[in-house]
Amino acid sequence: MNSSDPTSILSPTELNQLLSGIFPGSERLFSVDSTSHEGIVLRCKPTEKHLRPGGTVSGPLLMAMADTAMYLAIFSRLGLVTMAVTTNLNINFLRKAPHGELVGKTRILKIGSRLAVGDVTIYPAIGDEPVAHASVTYSIPPRT
Repeated sequence: MNSSDPTSILSPTELNQLLSGIFPGSERLFSVDSTSHEGIVLRCKPTEKHLRPGGTVSGPLLMAMADTAMYLAIFSRLGLVTMAVTTNLNINFLRKAPHGELVGKTRILKIGSRLAVGDVTIYPAIGDEPVAHASVTYSIPPRT
């Protein structure tokens, strides 16, 4: 991918390979379903260890999902920028996340020379009521 080309977007296959290369084993939990200029769609497959009492997916997993989704959304547009770091993540838990697959839809609002800003809305894979919404800001290192 040519990161100087603003229309070039990494594919789901490329992003999934990057994710498993940076965080080995993460492919068992997360996978990119689709990419577009606006953002990506990330799928999460929680296991029993990700549940709170009562069968609700835990908040820490939802936060990890939002952070991972935005990290990959930035990669989809800029190419591999491993030193990009989260500077802010604000999440609102809207309702209980039922045990089952989740889908996170990202929306990149701005990618500047030093910061990237976007949001992630997380839904059950079956259903249209969001369970969480996060706004995320990443610091981007100088590119050469």
